[in-house]
Amino acid sequence: MMVCNPFLNDARVQKEAETLVMAGYQVTVHAIALPDVAPQFEILDSGVRVQRHGASDSKVTHRSGGGKAERSRWEVFALVALRCRTMLSMAWSIFREQPDVVHAHDVNMLPSAWLAARIARIPLIYDAHEISTDREGYRSFRGAVGWIEKKLAPRAAGAITTTDARAKFFARAYGIPRPLVLQNRPRLMKSFGSNRIREELGLAQSWPIVLYQGGLQPGRGLSRLVEAASSVPSTYFVFIGGGSQERELHELTERLGLAERIHFIPTVALSELPSYTASADIGVQPIENTCLNHFTTDSNKLFEYVIAGLPVVASDMPEIHKVVRQHELGLLVEPGNTKALAEAIQVLVSNPEKRELIAGNAREATKILNWENQEHLLVELYEKVLNQSGK
Repeated sequence: MMVCNPFLNDARVQKEAETLVMAGYQVTVHAIALPDVAPQFEILDSGVRVQRHGASDSKVTHRSGGGKAERSRWEVFALVALRCRTMLSMAWSIFREQPDVVHAHDVNMLPSAWLAARIARIPLIYDAHEISTDREGYRSFRGAVGWIEKKLAPRAAGAITTTDARAKFFARAYGIPRPLVLQNRPRLMKSFGSNRIREELGLAQSWPIVLYQGGLQPGRGLSRLVEAASSVPSTYFVFIGGGSQERELHELTERLGLAERIHFIPTVALSELPSYTASADIGVQPIENTCLNHFTTDSNKLFEYVIAGLPVVASDMPEIHKVVRQHELGLLVEPGNTKALAEAIQVLVSNPEKRELIAGNAREATKILNWENQEHLLVELYEKVLNQSGK
């Protein structure tokens, strides 16, 4: 497997790798090096092997001399060169291993994975976690992304994505068979009550806790969530995660005088996250309809809230709507509507009986919306691909 991250908090890739190990495969995840944070090579308790390549971007230094603009150009060139060298290192390492399959996680890794598969003469599996041709932060090079996918996705022996809407998009856009859908569901676990958030933050009042967990990135409705908090009194709002919008959210919280009720917890380890989630009362997913990728998402956090038994307030977009309505998991609101978001949260905050009823629905839904209930599909795809390749 190839991932464009250090493979420290990638829940989806971790679950896929673990599933294949339990099915009898030897799995090596090739990831990006993060010096002084993660070892270059390790074998996890699950048996998944992790090989990290290259140097951290922080190792890139300015060229001596020249003006600010010149140094900036040098940095960009150096970063691109470093990343290309890392990708080639991954491809060469995979070729030397002579595996039976190479599995590219997202378009970032597709060219390197295709190259490795082509040289080693093995099948390629393309796992598209996102629609990167219409995604926050990718618009400036969407043409290049589309070109890469159009050229290489049809050459994969198998394809995977995260929702039905995305599967339809990839099949139509690139003329490939409909990809296998593996939703971003957590593994099934019993949800035990927890006071972790309340104790860690020293929250003095017995007010309900409204939780957002995940990346603090533009387009996710997080500024609106902070603004909505001002209309929902006697309630704590907690953000768990980090990202480019973190400073902006802190500043907005201070400006609105909400520091007593809005709190931030940095990104936590995947193994620790469920205990944080279970210590909240309401989970929110206020994502905005800013791109096709958002419009077609359901996301990790929605299923994580469900596994933890939390009622949810979420944006009313097709894949989210389908999950929430089918299992009666909470309230849906118009994306980008701060007033509707605040009103929906207030409905659940002021009605503990309704929260408990929905929490019961969530506990029932976990029997279906768990990773174990779909992981056999991944194993079946691998068997099919290997049989077709004569492995």
